[in-house]
Amino acid sequence: MEWETVIGLEVHVQLSTNTKLFSGASIAFGAEPNTQACAVDLALPGTLPVANEQAFKNAVKFGLAVNAEIGKRSVFERKNYFYPDLPKGYQTTQLAEPIVGPGYVDLQLEGGRTKRVRIHHAHLEEDAGKSLHEDYHGMTGIDLNRAGTPLIEVVTEPDMRSAEEAVAFAKQLHNIVTSLEICDGDMSQGSMRFDVNISVRLKGEEELGTRTETKNLNSFRFMEEAIALEVERQIDVLEDGGKIVQETRLYNGDTKTARSMRTKEDSNDYRYFPCPDLLPVIIDDEFIEAVRKDMPELPEARRDRFIKEYDLPEYDAGQLAGDRATADYFEATVKACGEAKLAGNWIMADLSAYLNKEEIGIAQSPVTPVQLGGLIERIKDGTISSKIAKKVFEAMTQGEGDADTIIEKQGLKQVSDTGALEKMVDEVIANNQAQVDNYRNADPAKRPKMLGFFVGQIMKASKGQANPQAVNEILIKKLEG
Repeated sequence: MEWETVIGLEVHVQLSTNTKLFSGASIAFGAEPNTQACAVDLALPGTLPVANEQAFKNAVKFGLAVNAEIGKRSVFERKNYFYPDLPKGYQTTQLAEPIVGPGYVDLQLEGGRTKRVRIHHAHLEEDAGKSLHEDYHGMTGIDLNRAGTPLIEVVTEPDMRSAEEAVAFAKQLHNIVTSLEICDGDMSQGSMRFDVNISVRLKGEEELGTRTETKNLNSFRFMEEAIALEVERQIDVLEDGGKIVQETRLYNGDTKTARSMRTKEDSNDYRYFPCPDLLPVIIDDEFIEAVRKDMPELPEARRDRFIKEYDLPEYDAGQLAGDRATADYFEATVKACGEAKLAGNWIMADLSAYLNKEEIGIAQSPVTPVQLGGLIERIKDGTISSKIAKKVFEAMTQGEGDADTIIEKQGLKQVSDTGALEKMVDEVIANNQAQVDNYRNADPAKRPKMLGFFVGQIMKASKGQANPQAVNEILIKKLEG
């Protein structure tokens, strides 16, 4: 049997505001537990919530960026359920009239394929607190610092058909919200969390299968792994004659395993009703246009600018422009060295490989854009070869200084002196007469490949510091002269 995967996402995006959605309490990360939850966050008797205007501006920015309808009237409702980290006994959220209506995001996939993922809506809501289990035996600790933190929850249509498409959408969403500066995008701190709704059906069927929801995935890798595991599980259950149960599941990225958490609730279970403490919020065209004028450059526009301004290939421009931090790093590097293509290559290859190995973001790179630009300048002016540059880059990641300091300290300057190179070439020719004869007797079309032997010997003798271009010119002159 041939199965088709159907995926929809619910993405919680923590908004970059100074205070909580309905109170003046701080949302700064890393504070001592329960030091940033005030009486309003706990819904103590006599307190009243006041909506945070900046949260609405951020939500409208997002709506404009994803080509969505903006809800000029939005209503807060109470979603009733009990967990220890939800002290009010309900979550203040939006259901029937959200701030952001239908929109879409267009994805660029591998192989030049494009995919449109529809967004059903995005609504404003407050976050719950956090239950802590690991530091307690037989008990659970509760930290209410996150209680009341402003979020938008982005809900897609079930338009994705593979883990590849789901991850591509998640990355694009991450790029959008960080470019808008409405979220810092730090998934390790819970700034973005993904709930993945997954079902399978036989190819050609129209009706959707029963879905499960895997909650709180906080990395793209975990999302990809969790989807693959759940798709395989559902297919195995169905092919064995079983039925899929609608449930909420959890994925453990350390053990690569998933488990059932609880049966999935329906909206009726939450007993939604309009919050009596908050009036409907009315947004006019003037407010929307003011937000639109304040919009920063989005990834798609930045990609087009990189192609035009820096003459980059479309693929390179897409890779460098997609993430705000990477784009800023690239432009700062170009400013330092004036070589856009070479700067892009180093960022996408050597720097990216190092950051992945160390599992850090480009903002934490020990090599600054100015330092990388300085390294590229030394390649450009012939001070070092591309091969030696990799050695210099490695030293830079270890904090040994800028390119000039490392080149001087380690004696890595490229040998371009014609006299010194000619002496090396003469020695290699004299010591390898058989190879010289083979070269001179060979078909001229085959000689370029055979030249590599001699170049290799010279690079070995010079410890990789001979100027390859100068070596080639001298070799050809002496071998064919």
